[in-house]
Amino acid sequence: MPQTSAHPDDPHYITRSGWLRAAVLGANDGIVSVSSLIVGVAAADPNPATILIAGIAGISAGAMSMAAGEYVSVSSQADTERADIAREREALETQPKAELAELAAIYRDRGLSEATALQVARELTAHDALDAHVRDELGISEALAANPLQAAFASGVTFSVAAAIPLVAAWLAPAGQTIPVVLVVTVITLAILGAMGAKAGAAPVLRASLRVVVWGLFAMAITAGIGTLFGVSV
Repeated sequence: MPQTSAHPDDPHYITRSGWLRAAVLGANDGIVSVSSLIVGVAAADPNPATILIAGIAGISAGAMSMAAGEYVSVSSQADTERADIAREREALETQPKAELAELAAIYRDRGLSEATALQVARELTAHDALDAHVRDELGISEALAANPLQAAFASGVTFSVAAAIPLVAAWLAPAGQTIPVVLVVTVITLAILGAMGAKAGAAPVLRASLRVVVWGLFAMAITAGIGTLFGVSV
């Protein structure tokens, strides 16, 4: 499906949605999970070497898990898209008149007159019938199509980079101050992550930062609460 733009030097923000979602998810999970892990380990054994080993293990396992999870889930979405496209291709071959009427009805429902909708449907069908149905009936475009490798890479890399921040903070923290230092750095990092994600997607910065911080702290609090409930460090 060829993609054209009236302003190629200033692409729409929606074209970033695939990798941006995976990147924000990976970074947020990296910060929250590894910070929780470090705080739990530090509470049980404040030895810097122990914290470092646990943090590196958490980053390695988490990054691979996030990348694999994104790849599998987005691949499932891609499989569904391909199946729907195959159905449309078959329908165009076996029921071209019905598909033309269906396409015209879509444009009519969007506000075109009966005659104009039919004319548009005919012209687009003559140009590329499958592309027209995939875009306007299924809502699949090149910019929004599932991309498993892109999602996996974005999620895995951002998880690793973000998770390294609380680990470095723990390593550099003064003796006996690991937990408060990691918590403060985590809150600041979450706020920055929210702001960066908002900037990349042209969303309100303050609201995005607050959302990421609140939900990140909520996740950490739940983790700590479960550990307290069962009498273990989490």
